[in-house]
Amino acid sequence: MLQTLRNAWKIPDLRRRILFTLMMLIVFRFGAHIPVPYLSSEAMQAFLGQGTDLFSLFDVFTGGAFSNATVMAMGVSPYINASIIVQLLTVAIPSLERLAKEGLEGRKKLNKITRYLGIALAFIQGAGLYVTLYNMGSAITNPSVLTFFVIVLTFTAGTAFIIWLGELITEKGLGNGVSMIIFAGIVSRIPMSAYNLYNQKLGSGITAGGLIFVAAVVLVAIAAITFVVFFSDAERRIPVQYAKRVVGRKMYGGQSTNIPIKVAAGGVMPIIFASSIMAFPATIVRLLSGGNMPQSPSIGYYILGCLSAGFASEWWTSVVYAVLYALLILFFTYFYSSIQFNPIELANNMKKNGGYIPGIRPGKPTSDYIHKISSRLNLVGACFLAVVAILPVIVGAVFNISSLQIGGTSLLIMEGVALETVMQIESQMTMRHYKGFLE
Repeated sequence: MLQTLRNAWKIPDLRRRILFTLMMLIVFRFGAHIPVPYLSSEAMQAFLGQGTDLFSLFDVFTGGAFSNATVMAMGVSPYINASIIVQLLTVAIPSLERLAKEGLEGRKKLNKITRYLGIALAFIQGAGLYVTLYNMGSAITNPSVLTFFVIVLTFTAGTAFIIWLGELITEKGLGNGVSMIIFAGIVSRIPMSAYNLYNQKLGSGITAGGLIFVAAVVLVAIAAITFVVFFSDAERRIPVQYAKRVVGRKMYGGQSTNIPIKVAAGGVMPIIFASSIMAFPATIVRLLSGGNMPQSPSIGYYILGCLSAGFASEWWTSVVYAVLYALLILFFTYFYSSIQFNPIELANNMKKNGGYIPGIRPGKPTSDYIHKISSRLNLVGACFLAVVAILPVIVGAVFNISSLQIGGTSLLIMEGVALETVMQIESQMTMRHYKGFLE
């Protein structure tokens, strides 16, 4: 990775893209320290507490902007929710499905719809957050209609600005802009998270339990990094043979190639979706109760314990949480793959171009064969993601660390974004190499 970055820095165009990306991320971090009028950061931190609901994910993805009550408090979460909604509607609404198949122009229209929907969701989420903070009593310094619009519109403007920054990074920088912003927010939280874990286990003195905890965290991190790097590059290559055909005086085809299908085609998106769904019930409880969570054993207490890592002290709630989390990862892995990968369309394109898989008839048998291989790879990829995502949950339950689950998700997101960015840099360098060769 370091060698790739060093080589990219020597190319003027890539160097400008790298510097542009860094400047946009600095602007994002600067905005994450601008306070929102009429809002108390102390009350926001008290509201956040040690929970593992969506607000905790907001705070992780925004690099602490949520707990500090700043302009960027909502982050890119409304835009991510809008992207999920548009992807679901693309499958259900024929007009959106046609836009998705129209190529570049269709994707531009879908991105425009996603952008406006994200801003609308930011306003709705900001209004819901204002009502919750208003019920707390001390979070808002001067409650009024004007204060409502100032706070909610400030949150909405911050989200719109982040979406604009993300699109600029995607267009003129390196990597996916939204992913890079999430990456920057998580990285900015690493020193503080490490310091808090150190104070919790080793702050009062070095003990055997504290050293075992540090060793367990390091081992889980190394295992997660190793698994992610290995499975990110793992792929199944399906051989494809193209028949020879004569067009005029020229002969086309006759070559052999392959179709690479990645084991973890969905990347970390299934984990992000599963984490959001698992955190949703606790978020609803906080919104309805004004930030208060049930502390005594009751039905609601145990239900939230099974849906929130580290919420309840009983060990069996962590087991139920891990099982439900793994099942959701499995579901979203298949769901995301079904949206991104279409075996029928791939088989039809191969048939039109005279391609076939050796031993498999073109048409429906080819699509069935590709679908079977894709399903098996999705199962392996889902099991891999589930193991990597559940390891921090198990370690957090053993050592009573409720925030370690979110730390595991953050680690996977950082690795996925870093690998994706490096791959894009390598492809850009390869493209420029061939361009120079042709000249």
